[in-house]
Amino acid sequence: MEIGISSFVETTPDPQTGEVISHAQRIREVVEEIVLADQVGLDVYGVGEHHRKDYAASAPAVILAAAAAQTQRIRLTSAVTVLSSDDPVRVFQDFATLDAISNGRAEIMAGRGSFIESFPLFGYDLDDYDELFDESLELLLKIRESEKVTWKGGHRPAINNLGVYPRPVQNPLPVWIGSGGNQESVVRAGLLGLPLVLAIIGGSPMQFAPLVELYKKAAKHAGHDASLLPVASHSHGFIAESTELAADKFFPSTQQVMNVLGRERGWGPYTRSSFDAARSFEGALYVGDSDTVAKKIIHLRKQVGITRFMLHVPVGSMPHEDVMRAIELLGTEVAPRVREEISKWESENE
Repeated sequence: MEIGISSFVETTPDPQTGEVISHAQRIREVVEEIVLADQVGLDVYGVGEHHRKDYAASAPAVILAAAAAQTQRIRLTSAVTVLSSDDPVRVFQDFATLDAISNGRAEIMAGRGSFIESFPLFGYDLDDYDELFDESLELLLKIRESEKVTWKGGHRPAINNLGVYPRPVQNPLPVWIGSGGNQESVVRAGLLGLPLVLAIIGGSPMQFAPLVELYKKAAKHAGHDASLLPVASHSHGFIAESTELAADKFFPSTQQVMNVLGRERGWGPYTRSSFDAARSFEGALYVGDSDTVAKKIIHLRKQVGITRFMLHVPVGSMPHEDVMRAIELLGTEVAPRVREEISKWESENE
């Protein structure tokens, strides 16, 4: 069972003061968070690509490369790369370079993304949303498969027997498929034999169990060994010395972000009661003390089949020292307990 962190490198206003830290400061803080995650024994850190003012990570590979030079063991991934509006050649080159700097610790998490700002920014038509992703994923996997590439699609200029460099340390460079729970994307990942990441950020995590089964069924149908394919979750949460403290610290900035997104997307207000319901044992928020969060992750592994858990912290801007403490607790208290319990459980069920 792998345990890690994901971040969108948020620069949202402080809910009490309205202060907004600079993109530069937040990027430097995230590099420090990755270094700490490595030091406390976490397995993976993911940085999500966004192209809007309230998130500072438009180039995750660059941030991850800065951390790669200061870390030893932790895996470094996008979370996600918005492949529909990226050039797959540059994506591969960026992460192959990251793979070199980290000596084989880079991963790509490919997805459509939940925001659309990158499409007009890079000159793409939203009407081509699905087609762009399918085409870009096909090209990315072709580049991963072969040093010399011949390829033709409908949106990007053709490539005729050209080399793509550098080649990564890992062969193949890991490519995961990120999904918000869409059946089509889950089936695609299974048919391609690619690892799957599910954004479990609302409702009951148990609702994702049928999707994991569908993914494994598709993989088996395509001739892949489904037992070897990892399944990850990306879930919001926060850890502190007590569950009450964790909830009180995490709620204000989370509420602010969720209400901004709610106004953009037509959702209702995000209230303390909805927050408290989501952090119940059956909810999708992993907020509490180390014992509470560990129990929920163990439950997720046993009931849904998740083999990598990524705690997304913070959702909105929080004091850097609070985020660092949450990472420390995840690495030193939560992760060892989860690994021990899951290892014992797996041995008993062999």
